[in-house]
Amino acid sequence: METELYTLDDTETDDAVFARAAALLRAGELVAFPTETVYGLGASALDADAARRIYEAKGRPSDNPLIVHIADPAEADAVAYVPYAYRRLAARFMPGPLTVIMPKRACIPDGVTGGLDTVAVRCPSHPAARRLIETAELPIAAPSANRSGSPSPTTAQHVLRDLGGRIRMILDGGPCEIGLESTVIRLTESGCEILRPGAVTERMLADVLGEVTVARAVTDPGAAGEHPQSPGMKYKHYAPAAQVVLIDAVPTLFTEYVRAVIRPGEAVAVPDDEAALYDGCSVLSLGQTHSAAEASHALFSLLREADIRGYSRLYIALPPPTGEYLALYNRLIRAAGGRVVRLNPQP
Repeated sequence: METELYTLDDTETDDAVFARAAALLRAGELVAFPTETVYGLGASALDADAARRIYEAKGRPSDNPLIVHIADPAEADAVAYVPYAYRRLAARFMPGPLTVIMPKRACIPDGVTGGLDTVAVRCPSHPAARRLIETAELPIAAPSANRSGSPSPTTAQHVLRDLGGRIRMILDGGPCEIGLESTVIRLTESGCEILRPGAVTERMLADVLGEVTVARAVTDPGAAGEHPQSPGMKYKHYAPAAQVVLIDAVPTLFTEYVRAVIRPGEAVAVPDDEAALYDGCSVLSLGQTHSAAEASHALFSLLREADIRGYSRLYIALPPPTGEYLALYNRLIRAAGGRVVRLNPQP
């Protein structure tokens, strides 16, 4: 299969590109497209056969549910039984990087939801994503547009490298703004539970809903169970071929340890302002400063760069599992398969 790659340029040419992409989706084909979080691999959310093609193209386990993307928050009523709490969240965070799990309507096949009676719904803020949904005139089921288990794609070239020859079309809208997948929540009687952290944080959700809890599987990869409630809850996920070595240590101990153990063919990932501490070592950038947003934006590209350069091992400092760092912690702990070198004294 030849994969068509189109660069979106805000000209009249885009009209024909979106029309073709929409026609492919309505015909049950797969189209990758940009969102503000990562690139998604889209298919009609109303077509069980199209959903099956997503799982086949990605090599994704069939019990791992897909997220249904809509162009307007109000369109959730067509695919889910929507509680009032969703409308409060939509008024604050949508369009944007928040996914809400709700009871599904019959129009959504079990093949989209991994056999669950709930559906994960999100309204992306990226204009190309919303335009594609509007042009296709149907909700789009879309996980990240990568091979299952590997780092999520934040550029069209990442998608092409993983899925070229497996899908019909890629829409290139440039690098993704956020770089980590959306926050996924399950509504509860008193608030919500975070199943996958993202740019919408625990504190932000608490401002709207009150009580917010975090699923144990977010920080403990072995706690997801056999049937995940949300994408991203499988034990090992987001992993490059290189072994990710997470180090729980204060900065001075981290630097001393890495400089003592790093070998040729291995690399360390640090903010740019610390690169000089690793003279003679291979260094990958986690952004210009100590910033959760910068590190999150850089992470998946960094993990892919480690593989392109052929590094066998990548050393990264473990961030705190709280606040704006929770999403970064979650992706790293899964990329490392839960393995952590702990140098800090344990309480």
